[in-house]
Amino acid sequence: METLKRKYIRLLKLTSTKHVREIYHRISWDTRLVGIKGARGVGKTTLLLQRIKLSFPDTSKALYVSLDDIWFASHTLTDLGDMAEAEGITHLFIDEVHRMPGWERQMKNLYDFFPNIKVAFTGSSLLIIDHSIADLSRRCLLYDMRGLSFREFLEFQGIKLQPYSLQDILYDHMRIASEIAARIDVLPLFHKYLRHGFYPFYTTETETDYLIRVNNMITSVIDYDIPAVDNVEYATLLKAKHLLTIIATQTPSPLNAKLTSEMLGVTPNQLIKILSLLERSQILRLLYFNGERNPKSMAKPQKVIFDNPSIINALGQADKGKLRETFLASMMAHSHETAYPKEGDLLVDRRYLFEVGGARKSFAQIKDIPDSFIAADDIPVGLGNKIPLWLFGFIY
Repeated sequence: METLKRKYIRLLKLTSTKHVREIYHRISWDTRLVGIKGARGVGKTTLLLQRIKLSFPDTSKALYVSLDDIWFASHTLTDLGDMAEAEGITHLFIDEVHRMPGWERQMKNLYDFFPNIKVAFTGSSLLIIDHSIADLSRRCLLYDMRGLSFREFLEFQGIKLQPYSLQDILYDHMRIASEIAARIDVLPLFHKYLRHGFYPFYTTETETDYLIRVNNMITSVIDYDIPAVDNVEYATLLKAKHLLTIIATQTPSPLNAKLTSEMLGVTPNQLIKILSLLERSQILRLLYFNGERNPKSMAKPQKVIFDNPSIINALGQADKGKLRETFLASMMAHSHETAYPKEGDLLVDRRYLFEVGGARKSFAQIKDIPDSFIAADDIPVGLGNKIPLWLFGFIY
């Protein structure tokens, strides 16, 4: 226990509270059991440590631990609860729960046996809290944590601006964009964000080191996180890496499942299994026709894109069209449903149709379609139904 406490104190001293993510203020921290899941690198560990630093004048009342610590090779969460209770600790902040086999049952025991201890935990975006496993879902408030929006990226640059709803952006974008563009030179900052701005650790890395770290993170997700939560063979993990190289070299287009399966040397069902794991890992995003994820459509997602622009750049394939589509879908997916449309590039909430392109992009492909818009890169301010692409980075 003393070893865990020493590590906790050391990490706490290294944690900055200069930039606190918006999700911090939305979490009901006083709930007895709070879960935060998200991809590697989005800042879950920092969030837990910031909570302690900002809310516990007496830091001995809280304890941060990571379940990948060797201490947990011979101890359970019940052991942790016993020791915490004996030392007067009232709040446990538990990181990387997916690293412990049977963590759901252990978390239930911690909740049931120690009613005076409040717990906040984090885990991989791969996690699914199954209603059939220990009834954990009814005990826990679960939050999804994403990487930085363009607006949050600007805040990390010292530029504080408010978020806007999708409705505001669609129908009042000229005023909003004009006000923002009058304050900052927005396009160079936006293109910097597209290159290396989704993960908060960009603030401590050069662009080259940032992309190397993202690449290493992708490898760690496939090599360690996926096997920790899903029983997959080593050969399947190798196929997952191969699939990423295939998708990285393709232009944005509908998925050819038959050809892709043949290139990987897998069956269509195995391909869908790999795609699903990579989507749950927040490495890929699968788009289905009109959002219909029924058994038939699950056999073939219509389009496969990356979760965010940083992943594309880390894989060394910075195609402009791919970056633009990926950015728009990434921002929309935070609080809206995204799907593959018959016409155009992206359907949002089964109503709003978007065509994505550069400054000269025309309405030719979506003319006369109600609620259709151009999301155009390389323009600071739009006109009519042509909206600056960067502005969608203010949805959260």
